[in-house]
Amino acid sequence: MATFQIFQSSGQYWYRLRADNGEIVQSGEGYTTKTSCRHGIRSVQANCQPHRFESYFASGQYGFNHVAANGEIIGRSEKYTTAQSRDHGLHVVLQAAPSAQVEDLS
Repeated sequence: MATFQIFQSSGQYWYRLRADNGEIVQSGEGYTTKTSCRHGIRSVQANCQPHRFESYFASGQYGFNHVAANGEIIGRSEKYTTAQSRDHGLHVVLQAAPSAQVEDLS
């Protein structure tokens, strides 16, 4: 089962979404509090519709940004070497994020 993991680094709280295979498919920005990080995860879960993702190709790598209704980027993918791999990662987020459990590692 996919899992959101909350962790602390450089004095901030971060989330990452791990797929069933353990790969990180999306990461969030740094938050000053754990509560705001949890709010960010809820925003990701609420905004899991295909039109909320922007795919891109830059510097020889593929990726996607997850965008909230207010236009703010709420998550970024890992970098991929092919568009097919990126699209698979995006599909994993769409399918898994809404019901993913949250694991607090902080």
